[in-house]
Amino acid sequence: MSCSKYMPAPVCLIENDENGKLHLRKEAKDILDGISEPVVVVSVVGLYRTGKSYLMNRLAGQSGFALGSTIESKTKGIWMWCVPHPNKGGHTLVLLDTEGLGDVQKGDSKNDSWIFCLAVLLSSALVYNSRGTIDNNAVENLHYVAELTEQIKIRSAEASDEEEAEDSEFVRVFPSFIWVVRDFTLDLEIDGKKVTEDDYLEYALQLKKGLSKKNSDYNLPRQCIKRYFPSRKCFVFPLPVKTREDMTRLEILQDQDLVQQFLEVSGHFCDHIFVNSAVKTLKGGHIVTGQMLGGLVEIYVDTISSGEVPCLDNAVLVLANLENQAAVQKALKVYQRGMEEVKNTLPVSIENLTCAHKKFSSLATSEFTKHSFNDEKIEYLKKLEEAVDNFYVDLLVENETASEKKCRDLLKNLFSDMNKRLQDGEYGQSGGYVLYCRDRDANVEQYHGEPNKGVRAEAVLEEFLTEREPEANSILCMDNKLTENEIQIKKEMEKAALLEQKSKEEEEKRIECEQMMETENARHKDRVKQLEEKFQKEKEQQQQEMDRAIESKLKEQAEMLKIGFKDEADNLKEEINKLNNEKKRLNGGDIFKDYVMPFLCPLVEMVPNFLMQRSMMKSLAKGLKR
Repeated sequence: MSCSKYMPAPVCLIENDENGKLHLRKEAKDILDGISEPVVVVSVVGLYRTGKSYLMNRLAGQSGFALGSTIESKTKGIWMWCVPHPNKGGHTLVLLDTEGLGDVQKGDSKNDSWIFCLAVLLSSALVYNSRGTIDNNAVENLHYVAELTEQIKIRSAEASDEEEAEDSEFVRVFPSFIWVVRDFTLDLEIDGKKVTEDDYLEYALQLKKGLSKKNSDYNLPRQCIKRYFPSRKCFVFPLPVKTREDMTRLEILQDQDLVQQFLEVSGHFCDHIFVNSAVKTLKGGHIVTGQMLGGLVEIYVDTISSGEVPCLDNAVLVLANLENQAAVQKALKVYQRGMEEVKNTLPVSIENLTCAHKKFSSLATSEFTKHSFNDEKIEYLKKLEEAVDNFYVDLLVENETASEKKCRDLLKNLFSDMNKRLQDGEYGQSGGYVLYCRDRDANVEQYHGEPNKGVRAEAVLEEFLTEREPEANSILCMDNKLTENEIQIKKEMEKAALLEQKSKEEEEKRIECEQMMETENARHKDRVKQLEEKFQKEKEQQQQEMDRAIESKLKEQAEMLKIGFKDEADNLKEEINKLNNEKKRLNGGDIFKDYVMPFLCPLVEMVPNFLMQRSMMKSLAKGLKR
């Protein structure tokens, strides 16, 4: 699949106007709304005019993000390019190129902080791009990391009872961190020994001992990088070309015009992003699609524009409500489309109708569970079930109406000859009753032989024969060929025949009721099975999120112990214990059975009675109108 099939070129996702106000662009939101696949989101941040856009073009596999060759910053706000993921089928790679930090023309550090904050919130991999070396000046330029706890809240004010507890949760939701050093001209050596790029980064992030303000200021950005991001990686890029003149023409140069080592590092960088960058997830491990990403951008930009601090819990709650509402509508359409096919063939047997109901309600539940999340109280599933049941009840009544019409029309046609004979007085002569019974029984037998009469076949016949009972008795009494005793016997036989037909009607209703109950029980089991699988999957996602956080904290704790930072290591031990306790809580209880089932069971018990009562009430109303 070519990139152009997704987007031929980047578009502005978040506009940064002249007053420093951020706005979500509708064009970009519409593009994300059209992507139902999971997304891997890679953002690049860094000082302006450091070549961020070039990295994004490399990841896209073609030129698109504006580069520029002057001191003026080309990228304003955040630009987006969605392309097919080269390694993950059925996934979209979303590239976000951010406005350069520290632009002298802007002079608004608060605006820079929000751009950086949004890049962190939206991405699953954050690329920090700088030039030269990773010295103290380069780390200090990354002071935005130290401000993240002021710009982002994990929990809402109502839910947060320990402010410091949030620090241990950032690592659960933040992206991986990749530091790219451009135009690197030094040898990768420390104390005369060759080191890897990652060693170089860890060396630059070493902390200084001592409690002085100078040391605290020095350590703060380094501690934040270690504390907040679950993993760290470093790439050092040599100069891409040999002459200054070529640097200004980088956008139009071909690979053969670039330094070979630069191309090799570029390849390693792209491979790392493609292989190791995770799918974007929300807090709780919920996988983010393009549609959900668009919703997140809107929520965060609106929050920032209103002067509030983005809160991950609140964002998940708002997004869950939006996604769950949409999931109900998508699922309902699946059910309705399937049942419309049945509706076009009415009347049908109760077996065929309930079979279709079971099949398409199962598909609807599957569609709902695929798109919904955080529906812990089954609030939205209940809405779906109510809408499905309403549609089903309406269809039951329509099926009864269609069956009744077909049966009455059939009886009218079958008895048309008899009616003419009755008018002509053929049954009023001696021996007429025997002739009447012969014709009537032949018509009834032919009626029984007609296929596809639907659920009201026996009931309509019972009503029809009951309506003609006076007619039969009248003919019987006029037949002078019969004795009084024979007439009395025949009357008893007429009554017995009507009682037998009434019994058939009741049997028809019993079978219908049993079929419906059996279907609802099967639907309940299927619904429970699907929901249990969904909750198990969500539980696994939460555990993966927790494992990633614990692994990161254990690594950080080992580093602190290695360099003698015992107090910091002890603090990390407390954070690790909290994470492990939460993981045990996840593993220990059966959230589905303990929490979800109580909400689901009353719904299931209600459905069969609900269906039957609604069906009977509608049938009664229909009968009164008639």
